[in-house]
Amino acid sequence: MNAVPNLAEGYELSADTARIDAERVHRWLSGDAYWAIGRARETQDGAIAGSLNFGVYETVCRDQVAYARVITDRATFAWLCDVYVDPSVRGKGIGTALVAAVREHLREYGVRRVLLATQDAHGVYEKVGFAPLERPQEWMALYFD
Repeated sequence: MNAVPNLAEGYELSADTARIDAERVHRWLSGDAYWAIGRARETQDGAIAGSLNFGVYETVCRDQVAYARVITDRATFAWLCDVYVDPSVRGKGIGTALVAAVREHLREYGVRRVLLATQDAHGVYEKVGFAPLERPQEWMALYFD
């Protein structure tokens, strides 16, 4: 999975969960991502364990610079979440390349629908084919306090 179109030179993508820097991902999400501020480390570790995980890494020093995870049945449906790019590498197209690679990975399973939620990154997702729900009135959510 290292050959990712449009991934900036000097970076590689992997879907190997063993490569995920769980401490770094937790720090990013719990401290800087509006949707996960304050998320407990145990919760994040459980989320990683129960998901498909994708990381982008610098090829020289091997440090992780981006993360995304997918909750899926690997057959019909997927939820893309926790997409995060380290601020030091934003603007290099890493987020777009990451999401495009995730899309192609899910396409191989035959997944027919991939959903996500975002407050501020619509442009990134639109570049790889995401669009607003056509019929939002058909969707519902259950929230626990």
